[in-house]
Amino acid sequence: MTSGLWEHWVLPGIWVTIQLTLYSAALATVVAFGVGAARTHRLWIVRFVAGLYTEIFRGTSALVLMFWIFFVLPQLAGWSLVPMWAAVLALGLSYGAYGAEIVRGALNAVAPAQREAGVALSFTPWQRMRLILLPQAVPEMIPPFSNLLIELLKGTALVSLLGIGDVSFAAYLVRLATTESAEIYAITLVIYFVIAFLLTRGMRALEKKTKAGLGQKPDPGVGVMRRLNLRQQNETAQLPVGGGGAQ
Repeated sequence: MTSGLWEHWVLPGIWVTIQLTLYSAALATVVAFGVGAARTHRLWIVRFVAGLYTEIFRGTSALVLMFWIFFVLPQLAGWSLVPMWAAVLALGLSYGAYGAEIVRGALNAVAPAQREAGVALSFTPWQRMRLILLPQAVPEMIPPFSNLLIELLKGTALVSLLGIGDVSFAAYLVRLATTESAEIYAITLVIYFVIAFLLTRGMRALEKKTKAGLGQKPDPGVGVMRRLNLRQQNETAQLPVGGGGAQ
């Protein structure tokens, strides 16, 4: 692949993919926290509406929703979105519905005694949510949110069907120009892997920071150095204490 194709198609495609991931993740986070908190509301009508949203957007295809927003909505409403924002809206609403279940589960996992303590202190529902529930629930949300973020990154490949110049669309154009499928798609796989790895490391750092804020120890690593240290400790523990041989 020539440097010209890399500079004019692939590099801009990487930036577009990163933008799509970040914008969609931001919208999905807002939707997830809003709908997820509504799923735990004391009023049944609020829980019903939030549950209805979750079931609808989890049960529909993100690609079809993207087509609906970009092609059908202009005919119904008389206005249209540019492809980038249509894709962000579709991805954010779809993945936000999955995130809402993560938020709901984490909030419900907080010990009931914590809620009762907030009531005893005459906290309003918003104060209980902000000061008691969310600080304890957020660290539990981050690992599943990390998986959802990686799924969102891979889901951005759908936007190439709208003609948006992301990594997948750039790879398609380069393949047409060079007829080299193996090389370009191997590079594309590596690009997605690198972005996903960086996102995972960032979410891992965020998890450690939130747990440290609650006084919790982060989960111990299971890397190569840790395994070697554990093996060395086991071998040391098995050595005989005395130096004498059998009598």
